[in-house]
Amino acid sequence: MEIIDKSFLRAPKSYIVQSFLAVVTLGLILYFVEVLTHAAVVAALGSSAFIVFAMPHSITARPRRLLGGHIVGLLSGIILRYIFLTSSLGRQINGREFLTLFVYALAVGLAIFLMTITNTEHPPAAGTALAMVAHQWSYPVVFFILLSVAGLAIVRRLLNGHLRDLF
Repeated sequence: MEIIDKSFLRAPKSYIVQSFLAVVTLGLILYFVEVLTHAAVVAALGSSAFIVFAMPHSITARPRRLLGGHIVGLLSGIILRYIFLTSSLGRQINGREFLTLFVYALAVGLAIFLMTITNTEHPPAAGTALAMVAHQWSYPVVFFILLSVAGLAIVRRLLNGHLRDLF
């Protein structure tokens, strides 16, 4: 078993440059956020950055899937939070941990289902669905997510000819 990938040894510059580009891009995105209260959102965006910069030619790095997946994740989480956790039905579920956790899982399952039938599969977007249902969402958070994934898509598009898959 090898500790260091042979591809890295053949072309270390690509690995270093693309990892640095991920740092710069995410750093710029996160700079404009005053308070990050949603750890799941940050994790989902970090995972999206990994796909964009480590696997730029992957189907999940394409703008349709990057943007579409996160939009589906946002809608799935927000809708299920509204239906099951903040409506009159939510008052009956509130305090019942098992039912609350089931709604969280349902948001992820719904996002997976909708992403697969709309050809917008982007695995990190399942984390976006979970974040939206598990935390009180707000329009600034939704705007931040959309702006962030749009930024990642734009950077990928601009650098597409220079990025290579690092696996």
